Amino acid sequence: MNIPMLLLHPHQHFLKGFLKTPPRHYHFIFHSSAHLRSGIPCAQPFKALGLHCTKWMLLSNGLRRKLCAPATLKDHTEGLSDKEQRFVDKLYTGLTQGQRACLAEAITLVESTHNRKKELAQVLLQKVLVHHREQEQLNKGKPLAFRVGLSGPPGAGKSSFIEYFGKMLTERGHKISVLAVDPSSCASGGSLLGDKTRMIELSKDMNAYIRPSPTSGTLGGVTRTTNEAILLCEGGGYDMILIETVGVGQSEFAVADMVDMFVLLLPPAGGDELQGIKRGIIEMADLVAITKSDGDLIVPARRIQAEYVSALKLLRKRSEVWSPKVIRISAKTGEGITEMWDKMKEFQDLMLASGELAAKRRKQQKVWMWNLIQENVLEHFKTHPLVREQIPLLERKVLSGSLSPGLAADLLLNTFKNRE
Repeated sequence: MNIPMLLLHPHQHFLKGFLKTPPRHYHFIFHSSAHLRSGIPCAQPFKALGLHCTKWMLLSNGLRRKLCAPATLKDHTEGLSDKEQRFVDKLYTGLTQGQRACLAEAITLVESTHNRKKELAQVLLQKVLVHHREQEQLNKGKPLAFRVGLSGPPGAGKSSFIEYFGKMLTERGHKISVLAVDPSSCASGGSLLGDKTRMIELSKDMNAYIRPSPTSGTLGGVTRTTNEAILLCEGGGYDMILIETVGVGQSEFAVADMVDMFVLLLPPAGGDELQGIKRGIIEMADLVAITKSDGDLIVPARRIQAEYVSALKLLRKRSEVWSPKVIRISAKTGEGITEMWDKMKEFQDLMLASGELAAKRRKQQKVWMWNLIQENVLEHFKTHPLVREQIPLLERKVLSGSLSPGLAADLLLNTFKNRE
C-alpha cells in the first residue's frame, strides 16, 4: 500500500533513513518552495538512492484542493487485492442502500485493531466521505443528520428516554441511529453491552439502529472510532444520530467534540446546583433535562429545575444565538418529551442560520484529528523495539523507588528520539 508523505524540504540524510526500513511503495509529495522553482531538481537524490517516485505534486494554494482528495482515495485503493476490493465495495454499496447488516459490518471493521483491517476501514471511510459530501451538496450544503450527545449519571434514565424518544421520531418519519458506549472492565477488558436489552421496542423498529460499543479503555468513555461510526450511520441514511455515553465525568467533554448538541440528563435527586458547576459539566450542556418527573418525584424535579436555571445564569454563554434551557421530562408518562424535541429543532435551526453549526463541525474535525494523532503516536512509542525493551526494566526501578517516574519517562523519550 502506498504511503503518502508531504516533504517540505527533502534532505539527503532524511532520504537515506528510508533505506533502513523494509522496502515499500512510497508516495512523495513536495510542497512548492525554493527547491521547486525550476521544475523538480530534488528528484535526483531519489533516483540516486534507488527510490521510485510515482507522482509529483506542487501543493500551491491553487492546486492543493483539486489534487489532494482524488489522489488520496486512489492511493488507498491501489494496494488492495481483488477480494479486498470486492469486500469494501460490497460494504459501501449495502451501506449507501440502507442495509443495516452492512452498516453493522462496516462499524465492526472500523472498530477492529487488526492492522490490515484498519487499512481497509480507511478505504471504506474515504469512499463514504466522498458520498457524504456529494449528498450534502445535493442538500444545499445543509448537514444530512442532526448529531446529539446524551450523557448523565448512572440511573438517570438515559436508555428509557431513548426508547420513548426514538419511537416518537421514527413514527414521524425519521431514521434514528443510537451509538451506546459501555465502559470496559480494567480487569478483564470486557463490557456488558446491555443498553440494547433496555430498548426492546426501539430495537425492533426497522427505522432505528442501535449499536452498543465498548470503550476499550479509552479515556472519557467514548470509543476511538465513535466519530467514524457517526459518519457511517449518516452514509446509511440515518438523519438522527444519538450518542449515549458513560456519565463518569470525562465523557461529557469527549462527546461534546463530536456532536451538534449536547444534552445532559439528570435525575431529580442529584444534589444541588453547585454539584453541576463543580463538575464543570453543566457548562458543556446545550440542554439540561430533569428526568423521572412523575409521581412523587414531580416536586423534587421542579426544585432541581429551578436550581439549575439559576445556576446557568452564572455561566458564560458559549453561543451568540442560544442560551441553554432546563426542562422536565418523563419517559414513563411522556411529559415534556415533545417540548424537548421542539427545543432541539429550535437549536438546530438557530445554529444553522447563524453559521455556528458549520464552524463547530469544522473545529471538531480538527480536534478529532489531533486526538487520533496523540493516540497513534503513543501506540507507536510503546511498540517501538528499543522502547519496548527498556519499559520492563524502568518500570521495576520506578516500583522499587530507585528511579523517579519523571526521570524514567525522560529516559524512555530520549531512547525514542535517538532511535536512529
